[in-house]
Amino acid sequence: MPEPAKNAATLLTRVDLRGCKAWERALANKCKDHRYYEIVEETLRNGFEHYYLQLKDDSGSVRAVQPLFFVRQNLVEGVPGKLRSLVDKARKIFPRFLTLRVLMVGCAAGAGDLGICQQEDASLAENLADPLAAVARRHGAALIVFKDFPAEYRDALEPLRSRGYARIPSMPMTRLPLRYKDWEEYFATLSKATRKDLRRKFRKAERAPKIDLQIVSNITPWVDQIYPLYLAVHTRSPLKFETLTPDYFRAAGQRMPDRARFFIWRQQGKIVAFSFCLVCGDAIYDECIGLDYSVALDLHLYFYTLRDIISWALQQGLKYYYSNPLNYEPKLHLDCELAPLDLYVRHTSSLLNPIFRRLVKYLGPTRHDPVLQRFPNADQL
Repeated sequence: MPEPAKNAATLLTRVDLRGCKAWERALANKCKDHRYYEIVEETLRNGFEHYYLQLKDDSGSVRAVQPLFFVRQNLVEGVPGKLRSLVDKARKIFPRFLTLRVLMVGCAAGAGDLGICQQEDASLAENLADPLAAVARRHGAALIVFKDFPAEYRDALEPLRSRGYARIPSMPMTRLPLRYKDWEEYFATLSKATRKDLRRKFRKAERAPKIDLQIVSNITPWVDQIYPLYLAVHTRSPLKFETLTPDYFRAAGQRMPDRARFFIWRQQGKIVAFSFCLVCGDAIYDECIGLDYSVALDLHLYFYTLRDIISWALQQGLKYYYSNPLNYEPKLHLDCELAPLDLYVRHTSSLLNPIFRRLVKYLGPTRHDPVLQRFPNADQL
C-alpha cells in the first residue's frame, strides 16, 4: 500500500462523513459543533453548496475536517450611499454586476471555526491554503473567504496573510461580561441616562397586559407561531446573508437539546416575541430574535427580552452574554464590548489578487457603521 501523501486533502460531502469520528472530533469543543453544521446544511435554502475538506498528515491521521461552502456573493452588501445606488442601477442591465462565486470557509449561519482534529496544530491554516486554492479553481470560485472568524484565531490564521490573503473586519458580535449577581446589580452600573430610559421603557410594558416567559429547548410545537416573528425582524435588517427556516429551528431544538434554549414571551396567550440562544460552557449566545411589531415597538420588547435573558443567564452562573452583529446603538449604551470577527480574503487569480487586496478594504462592512467607533475597544477591530 502506498504511503499517504503529506497533508493529503480530500473534498468530501456530508454523506462521506457519516460515522466519521474525526468529523465529530474536529468541532467537539466548539459551541457550534458538527451537529450544528449538519443542521445548517440540511435546512438552509440560500443557494449554498456545502462541502468538507479533510486534511491528513504523513501517517494518514486526519488533521482537520474543515467545513466550507460555495455561494454567489454580493460584494457591495455592506456599502451604502451613492456607490450602492450606482451598482443597483447597473444591475438592472447586468444582474450579476459585482457579484462573484465565492468559496467560503466556515459556517453559513454564524461565526466560523477551524475544524482541528489534533491539538495545537499551528500550521493548519498555511497547509489549507493550497488545497483551498485548488478546490476554488476547480469549482469556478473567484474568491476564497475565511468567513467571520473570531479574533482569537488571529495567531492561527496569520500565515494566510503571507499566502496572499487580506484580513478585514467583519461586522462584530458584542459581548457583555456577566460579573454581577443579578439584573439589579448590573443595572446599577449603567449610566444615569440609560437607567432612566430603561425604567421608562419597562414601566410602559408593565402597564400593558402581563407578559409571561417560557423557556424550552424544543420549539417544534410553536414553530408556526414564532417563524413570522423571525421574518419580521430579518426583513428589516440592512445586511442579510442567510435566511433561517422553520426546519432550522425545529432541528436545533431536537438535535441540540443540551445547548438550544428558546425564550418565548406571551401576552394574553399570544406569542409576541422569541429569542433563540445557544448555551455552551460559561457563555450564552443570542442567535436571533423575533418580534410582533404590532406591539413590539410600543412595549419596547427588545429591551424587555434582553432583561429576561440576561437575568436568566446570571441565575445560571454564566459569565458572558454574546449577541449577534448589528443593532449596535442600544448595545453600546448597555455597556457591551465588541467581540471582533475577521474576514480573510483573497482572489484566486495571482495576477488580480495584489490589486484586489488593496481594494477589498474599501468594501469592508464596518467602514459604514459610525456607531462601532464609539465602543471603547473599537481599536480591536
